[in-house]
Amino acid sequence: MMRFISTDQFRENIGIAIDALRLSKLRSALTILGVVIGVATVMTMATIVKGIRDQILNTISLAGPTTFYVMKIVSTTPVNPDQLPAYIRIRPDLRAEEARRMALLPQIEYAGIWSQVFARVNYGNSRTRDVIVYGADDHYQEVIGGELLEGRWFTKNELKTGAAVAVLQEKHARQIFGRENPLEKIVQIGGRPLQVIGLYQDPANIFSPPGQEVGAILPYEYTWHAYNIDKTNALFIVVKPKPGITVADAEDAVTILLREMRRLRPADKNNFDLLSQDQILKVFMSITDIFFLVMLVLASVALMVGGIGVMAIMMVSVTARTREIGIRKALGATRRDILMQFLVEAATLTGIGGLLGIAVGLVAGRGVTMLMNVQADAPLLQTLIAVVVSVGIGVVFGVVPARRAARLDPIEALRYE
Repeated sequence: MMRFISTDQFRENIGIAIDALRLSKLRSALTILGVVIGVATVMTMATIVKGIRDQILNTISLAGPTTFYVMKIVSTTPVNPDQLPAYIRIRPDLRAEEARRMALLPQIEYAGIWSQVFARVNYGNSRTRDVIVYGADDHYQEVIGGELLEGRWFTKNELKTGAAVAVLQEKHARQIFGRENPLEKIVQIGGRPLQVIGLYQDPANIFSPPGQEVGAILPYEYTWHAYNIDKTNALFIVVKPKPGITVADAEDAVTILLREMRRLRPADKNNFDLLSQDQILKVFMSITDIFFLVMLVLASVALMVGGIGVMAIMMVSVTARTREIGIRKALGATRRDILMQFLVEAATLTGIGGLLGIAVGLVAGRGVTMLMNVQADAPLLQTLIAVVVSVGIGVVFGVVPARRAARLDPIEALRYE
């Protein structure tokens, strides 16, 4: 029957392992470094991916899981509006009248047409970099989330007439105004003068990375007349179903309405696209899955190198300690005792590397997510897996040198110089 190692034997082997590592500090450090790099890479990527996924879910929950968008074309990359393929060029542009008709459907709680342009916000000699400027309405906060910090949203009359008023994103307002109160001041947005009526703070949003941040929200009618809007990529209708209405039912109702308004025959394909939050989530999840898989492969290579290093240093250790092994066998140590001694030594080596790798990976992951403005907690499951994997590498790659040590003939070992 197989005998399990006792607690005293295990402690003794740990002590022997640590003493052996002290005697070969440089070799041990280099071997541990390979494991540290592999585990740190895994932990860093796990922290980043978890933070991004949590951010995506939070963003979608803020916008409402049932919110969907009607677009001229859904494309993973923006198409050049000046060189549109024929199948896009024949599609009609979205119209405000279509959004108004959608809002009257019994299944729909809200529908509004929005636009996006990129522009700089100027006040005096201060200005922002190019930021996103939304043409929207007073439902913007309801759809996107966030908080109105000061001032107000647009009145019905301002929305109808396209008044030259703006709600600034608080971060950019402080950048150009400093300590001066921005409310009621006139700013230049894309070269157009607008009066600031409110300060707004966007929710943390993974869909707005640095360089593509929201700078201001203006009445849609104003942006339509004041700016050159890319009607293919930057014009869309936001739709929210009524409570109790499924996304599928709301999308069906919107599809039927648009087909009727555009006089499409039953055999004609839709000349518009719908984009739901689930589709957005699937796209981002697939991207993060691929991202994590690539990093996992790279980390596995680093761990493999570390494992080979463990095998090499243990083979050297067996050779250097041949006489010690002979003495232990002469004093009654069995093959199994010697085998366990060197396996524990290898596991200790990689275990230390794994713990250091976890610490480095968590610090690096937190640093990267802070730079990305993404909130991320420590991935506990991945931490546990990293510990098990790092120790497992030591056991797997330590088997060959451990078996070699266990099979040494005690008499020959005692004669070894």
